[in-house]
Amino acid sequence: MKLSHFNFELPNELLAEYPAEHRDESRLMVLNRKNQKIEHKTFKDVVDYFDDGDSFVLNNTKVFPARLMGNKEKTGARIEVFLLRELSYEQRLWDVLVDPARKIRIGNKLYFGDDDSLVAEVIDNTTSRGRTLRFLFDGSYDEFRQTLFDLGQTPLPKYIQREEEEFDKTRYQTIFAKHEGAVAAPTAGLHFSKHLLKRLEIKGINIAEITLHVGLGTFNPVEVEDLSKHKMDSEELLIDQKACNIVNSAKLNKKRVCAVGTTSMRALESSVSSFKTLNPYSGWTHKFIFPPYDFSLADSMITNFHTPKSTLLMMASAFAGHDFLKEAYDVAVKEKYNFYSYGDAMLII
Repeated sequence: MKLSHFNFELPNELLAEYPAEHRDESRLMVLNRKNQKIEHKTFKDVVDYFDDGDSFVLNNTKVFPARLMGNKEKTGARIEVFLLRELSYEQRLWDVLVDPARKIRIGNKLYFGDDDSLVAEVIDNTTSRGRTLRFLFDGSYDEFRQTLFDLGQTPLPKYIQREEEEFDKTRYQTIFAKHEGAVAAPTAGLHFSKHLLKRLEIKGINIAEITLHVGLGTFNPVEVEDLSKHKMDSEELLIDQKACNIVNSAKLNKKRVCAVGTTSMRALESSVSSFKTLNPYSGWTHKFIFPPYDFSLADSMITNFHTPKSTLLMMASAFAGHDFLKEAYDVAVKEKYNFYSYGDAMLII
């Protein structure tokens, strides 16, 4: 498969700027791989496709306010800093993206907050677009983190042109978010409400939680035509024994395993044994899934509608089948489904 196989015309008006009024009332397109049929439902109908003993795998990562707006020393130029990864707890070192990148050099200082309460110094150019910053802060680590959070904004995707609004703080976060570390939401999980989770529980569906801290690796553009040459950035992953027991029990009893989101699917495929069972894991993954690919654990998947040429689209294509997913996306554009982070959902069974 080549990069050009994943291009399609996506009208700008289908990129969702706002979430649905209620989490579980987004539209849901259901793709049945066995009979190649497409159904149109509401997300809360997802419960009808699963039975007692089936399991859902949710990513419980929590988004932190990773976007900072600052000013460059001397010139006062407006600079956006996007926090990616904490490198050193003691030294306050962070990997970041800066925009506009061309204006920033090693040694430059950046000032944040109305009273310049936070200062950072550029100490390294880590990638063509990234930098390493050392934050200069005299207080304790807890005070430093609180200052970052107070000044930070919700890291909404770039396609959302509007300013952050108050509801984004909660709606760009799943209701089961627990462990802080993501710079983007695991968006398939945004559709779940407390009421829907309760309905799944009553039906006897088991919930396995994993943690994959979504980084920019998930969203970085693929810039090579030969997909085998694309390298994913690493993202931190934690799978505990409890999650393994739930997934492995479902497999043993020939019940369904549904990966909620591409991040959950990548987590499962990053720690599967040769016996097709899930192992505990603590570390990093740079797993990149594109067609053709033989999935080992999940036999169903919930995902959003993705943008052209994205790694997310490639994984969905590998799971649904390239031609079937292409047909579904043609239908989605025609039927005006909402795409991307705040968009509608797809269930592939």
